[in-house]
Order: sequence, then structure tokens, then C-alpha cells
Amino acid sequence: MEKGPFSVEWLAQSSRGGAREMPGESRPCPLDSAREREAAEPRSPGPAAGPAGAVPGRSRTKFSAAQLQELERSFREQRYIGAGEKRRLAAVLNLSQSQIKTWFQNRRMKFKRQTQDAR
Repeated sequence: MEKGPFSVEWLAQSSRGGAREMPGESRPCPLDSAREREAAEPRSPGPAAGPAGAVPGRSRTKFSAAQLQELERSFREQRYIGAGEKRRLAAVLNLSQSQIKTWFQNRRMKFKRQTQDAR
């Protein structure tokens, strides 16, 4: 198939800035050989092979029974944690403030699902 002035191939090249010559003339695209090499290489599942949206690098935190007990106690008292309580829990439980914040967010969602299922 010839690469006419409005063919898909010509438009794709022109959008990349590669079609500066007149339609009908063709020159090899340097990206074509790189794409062919990538397609020929076998893919192995690596860190980027996880579920969509997963952030590689940090593993899941396993909370101890004592940590969970204290977090649950604090959650029963107040569902939304303040900055001071977050700092106190982080220091007492040897966790980061972001871990505390995330646990409370997840616990609120769990509570919401439980109350909706009960209805």
C-alpha cells in the first residue's frame, strides 16, 4: 500500500515530525527498528508487571496484634484522626504518620462497607 498524502502512515509520521518530505517519498523511521527489537524480546514479569495503578517499591505493612489493638481502640474513640493523635500513635506504635493516616482511611472504608452490608 502506497503512503499517500493522507494515509494513516503518513499522518502518523507527520505528527511525530518525521514526514518533512513530500508524500510518496519514504524513508525508514528510526523508531521502527527499536520497536521490532522490543517486540522480538521475550518479556519477563518484573516490578512493572503488577496490577494497573500499583506503585512498585514499598511492600505491604504487616501490623502486629498490639499495633492493631491500639489502632482499633483509637478508631472506636474517633473515626477521623487529628494531627496530634496521629503523631502520638506513630511514635507509640513505631509507624510513620502516613501509615497511620492510610490505616484510618482503609478502616473507614471497611466500616462503611460493613454498615452498608448490614442494611
